[in-house]
Amino acid sequence: MEKGVTNLSRFLLEEQRKHPEATGEFTILLEQIAFAAKIISSEVNKAGLVNILGKNESTNVHGEEQQKLDVYANRKMIEALDHTGKVCAMASEEEEDIIEIPDKYPKGKYVIVFDPLDGSSNIDVNISIGTIFGIYKRISEGFNGCREDFLQEGNKLVASGYVVYGSSTMFVYTTGVGVNGFTLDPSIGEFLLSHENIRIPEHGKILSINEANYHRWTPEIRDFVEYIKNIKERKYTSRYIGSLVADFHRNLLKGGIFLYPGDKSNPEGKLRLLYEANPMAHIIEQAGGMATDGHKNILDIKPEKLHQKTPLIIGSRFEVETYLKYMKKS
Repeated sequence: MEKGVTNLSRFLLEEQRKHPEATGEFTILLEQIAFAAKIISSEVNKAGLVNILGKNESTNVHGEEQQKLDVYANRKMIEALDHTGKVCAMASEEEEDIIEIPDKYPKGKYVIVFDPLDGSSNIDVNISIGTIFGIYKRISEGFNGCREDFLQEGNKLVASGYVVYGSSTMFVYTTGVGVNGFTLDPSIGEFLLSHENIRIPEHGKILSINEANYHRWTPEIRDFVEYIKNIKERKYTSRYIGSLVADFHRNLLKGGIFLYPGDKSNPEGKLRLLYEANPMAHIIEQAGGMATDGHKNILDIKPEKLHQKTPLIIGSRFEVETYLKYMKKS
């Protein structure tokens, strides 16, 4: 018998029924994030037709120039979540401090972190970009979230995911039990299950790293890259977009390794632990891969500040384990 079409809402409900103790709060949160993604996707897809391209003449907390879509996506994520009654606070890569829930709305037991538009510097040149999110349970007392709730290790994540806005819009998430992907059908406005139980290949063939930084790397990183280029067992292909969601998504499906290590200019790396590295590490481990800063599992790092940066090496198990062997030489 032909298998029926499953949309995101139905999939979430069926997963919820597998856990009698579930309250349905995750279902609401994930549906609202998907709702925000649909709105953002709509604006991204018509970026060349309306006045939303280009710089916003402002900078974010990192001193980076904000694109107009950065500001728009950040606002839509907040608006989609602040009224649900399931969230006590949020944190965004675009905001300096935590985002409090207005008093007119009830507070919940979860905090959400997100990068509303990862890779936004690529907007003007029509390259895939994305949204990244992670959900934690509040650990502080009371009803209002505080910084303590956000400074949890990634292994405390209860859900994480990303949306990639490319040739199609795709929503990928995990609640700690496998990884599933849903592709947006714009004709009906629904995310449909397209990639069930995603598993990253144990060995990959894709190397994703910005080789323009070669002369800033440590000898160990250079040696690893040279090894991958010359390994006899398989031929690797270099693929680097410079948009984390896009690079990660390709490697998740096809296998490989993405590296943004620390270097002489940025010893702590450039990617954000809370908004980028932790959610992606949570996903990759659920898909059978690995994520490290070069010495420690990403999910075991205790954050010290909201906008902490970290090196990120993430992908198929063989390549990441090989990278760690080279780093031990130092």
